[in-house]
Amino acid sequence: MAARTPGSVTLSDGLRLHVTQAGPTSAPVTVLLLHGWNLDHQTWHRQVTALTGALGDSVRVIGYDARGHGRSGVSALGTATLARLGDDLAELLDTIAPTGPVVLAGHSLGGMTIMEYAHRHPDDFAARVAGLVLVATTAEGHTHTCYGLPTRLTWLVRLAETTGAGVLARCGGLRTPGPVLQALRPAIRWLLFGDDCAAEDLDLTTSAVARAALVSIGGLRASVGRQHRLETLTRLGDLPVAALVGDRDRLTPPRCAESIVEALPATELTVCPGAGHMLPLERPDEVNSALLGVVRQALARTPAPRQPGNGRRRAHVGNHA
Repeated sequence: MAARTPGSVTLSDGLRLHVTQAGPTSAPVTVLLLHGWNLDHQTWHRQVTALTGALGDSVRVIGYDARGHGRSGVSALGTATLARLGDDLAELLDTIAPTGPVVLAGHSLGGMTIMEYAHRHPDDFAARVAGLVLVATTAEGHTHTCYGLPTRLTWLVRLAETTGAGVLARCGGLRTPGPVLQALRPAIRWLLFGDDCAAEDLDLTTSAVARAALVSIGGLRASVGRQHRLETLTRLGDLPVAALVGDRDRLTPPRCAESIVEALPATELTVCPGAGHMLPLERPDEVNSALLGVVRQALARTPAPRQPGNGRRRAHVGNHA
């Protein structure tokens, strides 16, 4: 497994993001991995190993825990939004990778965060981003989400989910109690995984959910459900893009990926038979192959001159054990 250096970035609002890095800061391409809702950077561990193993010092790989997730600080209710996550990504890039081409890879919420960054910071995105990998994500909120249930039941589940989210959002930094989490374990397995699920992958996923603050679990629900960024995708130009989806995905089913391809016709789409929502864990070979393909395209391109950020953000980088 690649060596990873833990650290932190303190954002302009004072919140600290937990960050890990593998590879040299002098690498010609930086890959930034964004995890899913209620998860953390560890869901990408197989991709970190694959990237650094295949490309060595040619790549720097950065992972981080979004606000309210993993080992990052807990966000206030008003900042548990996709808009804030998109701004966080812009600050993080300005601080920890201010120059050079960047490949962004987002799983689920991470992919939506990338789209929000592209929407809210289009000039920064155009200047910095050299490739995208969008894994089990959507540009259309909950439009296509049916939880694997008959359509007539979907609205009932969504009503219960959104009502419950409103309650959780007011629980601040509390985490899901252990006994409740264990009771939810079969539901997590059914909702997030496809036909097969290794015990170690379910353990990792459940542990990540245990570290997510309830304010983030509940607070993000509204903005996740209403986000629509297909028009943003149509303006991204000729970037190398790969999209992956499992045909058993109950949260972002294949129609979500198909919409992304319609907006970005050059996208290389991979549909993984029998797989669910957790593709970085369920189908690491396919995700690794897509990532390596996009990164190699970014490496082959002559990078345009990059300029440091213009100083409008005030984030601080620190190291910690």
